[in-house]
Amino acid sequence: MPMQRVLDSLLRRLITEGRLMVRWPDGHATTYEGSAKGSASGSAGVAIKDAATVRRLVFNPSLALGEAYMAGALVPLDCSLYDLLDLLVANAAAAGGGTRIMRVRARLGRVIRRLAQHNPASRARRNAAHHYDLNGRLYSLFLDRDRQYSCAYFPRGDETIDEAQIAKKRHIAAKLLLDRPDLSVLDIGCGWGGLALTLARDHGARVLGITLSSEQLAEARARASAAGLADRVRFELLDYRALDQRFDRIVSVGMFEHVGIGHYGAFFAALKRCLTPDGVALLHAIGRSDGPGATNRWIAKYIFPGGYSPALSEVLPAVERAGLWATDIEILRLHYAETLARWRRRFLANRDTIASITDERFCRMWEFYLVGSELAFRREGHMVFQIQLARSQSAVPLTRDYITAAERAPSADLSQDKPMMA
Repeated sequence: MPMQRVLDSLLRRLITEGRLMVRWPDGHATTYEGSAKGSASGSAGVAIKDAATVRRLVFNPSLALGEAYMAGALVPLDCSLYDLLDLLVANAAAAGGGTRIMRVRARLGRVIRRLAQHNPASRARRNAAHHYDLNGRLYSLFLDRDRQYSCAYFPRGDETIDEAQIAKKRHIAAKLLLDRPDLSVLDIGCGWGGLALTLARDHGARVLGITLSSEQLAEARARASAAGLADRVRFELLDYRALDQRFDRIVSVGMFEHVGIGHYGAFFAALKRCLTPDGVALLHAIGRSDGPGATNRWIAKYIFPGGYSPALSEVLPAVERAGLWATDIEILRLHYAETLARWRRRFLANRDTIASITDERFCRMWEFYLVGSELAFRREGHMVFQIQLARSQSAVPLTRDYITAAERAPSADLSQDKPMMA
């Protein structure tokens, strides 16, 4: 009961927008209703099943909330998980980061983040396996046909997930200036090979894709063989720090978040080392608009160990020290929120199948991950940045009109791109 009173007091101060009903372990309910008119105008309800969960929510809410949902000890009432987390996230944002304990833990996370993100090659391999070496069928049940597991691109806003991922690949290809055949391309963090195969098939590039996931490696190689592109696309299980050959173009999509802040110097040094004098690189990664921070503890423990989405103020100094030119920077704001919304709907539509190949706890964990990630982009200042890099300031045209021109070319008709399946 003492902990229940403490949590009750915290919620009374936290909920300033919308309406939250909490059913406590003893069965009685309390309603918290904010008076402020903010972005959270809806209502949500939640049942807390036991006293241990109450206690953990008081002392470590950012970790306990997700763990309680995974265990079935915290259940949304008369609302979806999205409704519940949206209300809580909006109120935490309005309170400047949530309760005092949440703010203190966030500051501590920033202090120790270099240790948490220490990713030497051996640890980076284990971290990659944690998330990517899962049952391959899982990803096919909520991603697009090409298994693009990164932010899509929505020129109109109403694209399907397949159309938006095709648009993303073409947007990236335009920035890579693939203006002649047989350009050598390095794809750092190649996933299941979709981008590498597209660059080879549609632009005549010769591509080396590297990954730290054995599952992704096997799938990418099988897809290259099935598509008849094994002579133009090669995939290897390799860390970016081990590379020493030169490439005309380098691309990295959705991998930089796993590098770790203490390794940015090594990453950009590798890009410069591996880029030809007139070469062009494109880095596509998740970032944060509100300055340096720390990875959510639940995400770090269960989803992306060692991961971190940096502020540009943490990235650009490393670019400068490496002696590279940042020749173009674009911020994609709500594109990942829309991507995650589509993934979440597909995940829920296939939930029974996913549960049959994993289990109920896994499904709850991934529901929480997908909802929480979407809200990070809608409510918490997360975004995606694309930084075009070069060793020479004359490596790209003087204006960025070439990007739009390349995307508007006849071959940029989305209906013409047929994602390849293994």
